[in-house]
Amino acid sequence: MKKIIVAGFLIGALLLNFSCDSGSNVEFIQKENQIDVVINDQLFTSYLIGSDLLKPCLYPVNSPSGETLTRSYPFEEIEGETNDHPHHTGLYFTYASKGEVNGDSFWNLHDVPPQIKHIEVLEIETEKNEGEITTVSHWINRNNQAILEEKREMEIEVLENEYRIDFTIELTAIDTVVTFQDTKEGMFAIRVADWLTENTKGTLYKSTGEYLNAEGEKTEENVWGKRSSWVRLEGEKDGKTIGIAIYHHPKSINYPTYWHARGYGCFGANPIGQFDFQKGRNMEKPQHRTLEINPGETALFKFRMTIYEGAKTKEQFDQEFNNFSKN
Repeated sequence: MKKIIVAGFLIGALLLNFSCDSGSNVEFIQKENQIDVVINDQLFTSYLIGSDLLKPCLYPVNSPSGETLTRSYPFEEIEGETNDHPHHTGLYFTYASKGEVNGDSFWNLHDVPPQIKHIEVLEIETEKNEGEITTVSHWINRNNQAILEEKREMEIEVLENEYRIDFTIELTAIDTVVTFQDTKEGMFAIRVADWLTENTKGTLYKSTGEYLNAEGEKTEENVWGKRSSWVRLEGEKDGKTIGIAIYHHPKSINYPTYWHARGYGCFGANPIGQFDFQKGRNMEKPQHRTLEINPGETALFKFRMTIYEGAKTKEQFDQEFNNFSKN
């Protein structure tokens, strides 16, 4: 694998194309405020890192045949598409809507700061069917002070009719104790296109999606608010079966995660939240959960997302989880 060290490089106006050789089919193209991930000369996704964003995100996210799996809003307004929850921006990692992180919120829409701010690209590696990018961001509080350093590795692999991204995210408290209070509003999430939802309110597309978890339960009604090692959302677009599966690694914080998997299109894994989910599932005496990270300590969050074409069985997802959990 070819390695390009770019530590300390801040994204500017230069256009830089990183690929290992002319036969490479994974490329990282750095532009102002974004890094495009191109596979076989086709855009897979863009890592958006503009200073005006509340958080870095991946948008759009496309399938191997080029179908877009993310909702366009709020980046683009398309007649007939849903326009609720403007803070649901592509694929993102964030938490808290009512001050649950040391009194600040990073999930919902608000002025900057607070903000999860991209700082630098540490490293980019590529080879024919794989690519990896490592970045650093800071979680900045309302007083414009960095309280958390987020180191994120995104490893991309190209398979037959499938793209795979492994996310390894380390949150390190900088110089103060950082406390994550309980909320359902988090954490590793994607806002899917209306056609992939179970019950969109938009008029542009008909809903075709259906959730399935590792226990074999289907639909939002039976998946939301429960713990599971993986969940997939699968639908139909232009005669093709297309889906997204998210896997939670056993070494990650609070495995197995709770799922904030909504029928309208917010597909999220939330390993910190608990009370809202237990209450929503009508459990007796729901319990709050708190995560504290002391200065210099690190919390690990590790997920795999696959974007695939062609119907898959539960047994295939189980096998994928078993392979992932060994890493």
